[in-house]
Amino acid sequence: MRRIVVIDDCKLTLAIARDILESAGYEVFTAESGIDANGIIYGSARPDLILLDVEMPMLRGDRKVQLLKRSESSRDIPVVLISHRPAADLAELARACGADSYLVKPLRKDSLLEHVSRFVPAPH
Repeated sequence: MRRIVVIDDCKLTLAIARDILESAGYEVFTAESGIDANGIIYGSARPDLILLDVEMPMLRGDRKVQLLKRSESSRDIPVVLISHRPAADLAELARACGADSYLVKPLRKDSLLEHVSRFVPAPH
């Protein structure tokens, strides 16, 4: 099964992403911070994709991307930054920190699934 990790400090965003992605057949893991996600990312079930919010306490999403891309065990996992920032700003931030792509919030079913499928084929 295709595994996706969603990291966001907003419980509503986590719930929306989980509902959309699970209904499409993905296995979804969620975490409220980049630090909390380490057990999932570096555990036995390596994710196929990480969706990562930019604005979070303790560790910003763009900094987490840099850490993920420096680690040999996670550098090949695609990371998509998500944020309410304007698309042009988010695109620049994604490029600067090494994220593979970006998606502007609010998350909508069609755009989320289309974006995810660029990196992880739909399970069914």
